[in-house]
Amino acid sequence: MNEYLESIKSRDPAAKSILSIILTYPGVKAVFFHNLSNFFYKAGFDLVARIISQTVRFFTGIEIHPGAKIGKNLFIDHGMGVVIGETSEIGDNVTIYQTVTLGGSSPSIDSERQRHEKRHPTIGNDVVIGSGAQIIGPIKVGNGARIAANAVVVKDVEDNATMVGIPARAVKVGNKGSFRPYGVDDKVKDE
Repeated sequence: MNEYLESIKSRDPAAKSILSIILTYPGVKAVFFHNLSNFFYKAGFDLVARIISQTVRFFTGIEIHPGAKIGKNLFIDHGMGVVIGETSEIGDNVTIYQTVTLGGSSPSIDSERQRHEKRHPTIGNDVVIGSGAQIIGPIKVGNGARIAANAVVVKDVEDNATMVGIPARAVKVGNKGSFRPYGVDDKVKDE
């Protein structure tokens, strides 16, 4: 737990203390209770899992399906309006901003078959997803990728790529380095 809280403090310049993170960050609450709902989901208690996730959604504005797989140190900053679908998989040290959707696609008409298909994205490690971004379907977002605010991603993303636009396209590959809050470079030139 301490590693998780320290990872948030290192990525959020507004974080003043560990106590403030615990008490006031809705993303921390959503991730904590997702772990509980995921436990019940895996144990076959789907209704209990869904009640937990929907209660957390009511209080935080963050909807994480109990079936979603989440790696360590997920940071949901602000969080209102975040939706993470059932077959989503999220790697380690991922940062997600408000109103992001990791949404599903419906490739087949047979609803019973859809239940067992991968419909949502797989997010690699160390990915930053800007506010309002939509990542749709069973696509893969590579390690270290940056998804710009309001981008709509419908195709696989290379490692260390920066994706912008609707539909999203790569504008840069090679983002290796430290985390940059809000995707802004350290040196910004005045124009």
